[in-house]
Formats: sequence, structure tokens, C-alpha cells
Amino acid sequence: MSEKLKAIIVWGGWDGHEPELVARRVEKILLNENFDVTVRDTLDAFLDEEYLKTLDLIFPLWTMGNITHEQRSAVSHAVASGVGLAGNHGGICDAFRWDTEWQFMCGGNWVAHPGNDGTPYRVNIKNASSPLTFGINDFDVASEQYYLHVDPAVEVLATTRFPVANGPHITNKHVDMPVVWTKMWGYGRVFYTSLGHHDDVFDIPEAGEILRRGLLWAAEGKKIAVQNGTTDPAKFFTATFV
Repeated sequence: MSEKLKAIIVWGGWDGHEPELVARRVEKILLNENFDVTVRDTLDAFLDEEYLKTLDLIFPLWTMGNITHEQRSAVSHAVASGVGLAGNHGGICDAFRWDTEWQFMCGGNWVAHPGNDGTPYRVNIKNASSPLTFGINDFDVASEQYYLHVDPAVEVLATTRFPVANGPHITNKHVDMPVVWTKMWGYGRVFYTSLGHHDDVFDIPEAGEILRRGLLWAAEGKKIAVQNGTTDPAKFFTATFV
């Protein structure tokens, strides 16, 4: 019998994003996939870098708030060593607005959601050959439509077309905003979906399946890093980038 993968979910921050409900959903997904799962509601769970490096997956779920240098550095170094990082909506890309390294690691940051909650929009699958989106068709959502500033290095798997709701952005050209992406941070895999303003968005079958696949994809990177002997993140960090 193969050894179980290990994950930590750390939830908190703004209650409007239902972090505890989403955390329990993610926990259930991972338990169904035979993970050992730890759930914490304090950012101090990020202080033990050596513990984090023993994991396969970190799932932060913390809209807004503040993270200390020590907490963020431990996560950043653990992911760079091969630990997967996955997150959704504001829980990862609107987590710590003043920490630019966190944003760099995650691949983007939230700036607006024109129309607020309940905005109807379509999610368009852009990379149908990816194992994260294979066999999934475009689908409709009524929720917050996230406008993000996005790292051009990410691999975009799904997008949504702006504008839908009114606002000063409508005098610009139409843009296809990433909704789902992946990237690397050192040796670690990073997965993000902007869906999930409320937990029930993941009751939409396509949204829930992309989340499940993204969690597994991010976690699988640790095994590859170990097999390749690439788990030392020291080469990625300098005295001016810690």
C-alpha cells in the first residue's frame, strides 16, 4: 500500500468568503483521495518551515489579513522545495495585499470584481488538452467575476470575457481574464482558480472537478521533485529576496 500524501489547509481572514466551509470541502476532497489532512485556523501553522517541507500540498484560504515575513518565507521556501501550493478566489490571490513575494509565488493578485456577487459570466476552457481541464466544457457561473493582475508566466487553462458588468473598465477593449492557471515556484507546482466566492460555487460540477484535479496536480509535484533529487530551494533565494 502506497504511503499517503500529506496536506495542510489553513483557513481564516474575511468571513464573507466562507473560509471554513471551503476548507471543509477541500478537506473532504483530499480525504476521499487518501490524503492525511491537517486543518488549522491560524497563520502560525506556517511558522515551521521544516514541517511544511514534509508535506505534499499547502492550501491557504485566507482573504486579506497580514502575514509575517517568517510565515510567508516558510511557505515560499517549502513550495520552492517541491511542495504543491493550491488555492482559490481571494483565499490565495487576495490573501496578503502588501506582500509582493506572496503574489509573485501565486501568479496574480485580485484588483476588482465589477458587478459584485451574482454577476452572470461564462468560464471558457482554453487548454482542453491539460489533464486539469480535459473533457470539461465551458460553463456558466453567477458569482464574483474576478479581475486580476496576472503573471505572464502562468499557464492559462480557463478564462472569462470582460466586460460583463458596468464600470470604468468598459471603455477598454474586451479582454479574456484568466480564471484557472498553473505555474511553478522553484520545484513546486502552483494551482489557482478564481472561482469560489461562496462555497456552493463548487457545487457546479465543472468547477468542483477542476478544483479536485488542481489539488491532485499540485500535490503530485512533490514526488517528482524527490525522484529528481531537486528539493533544495537554496539556489532560488538571494540575500535581497528572502
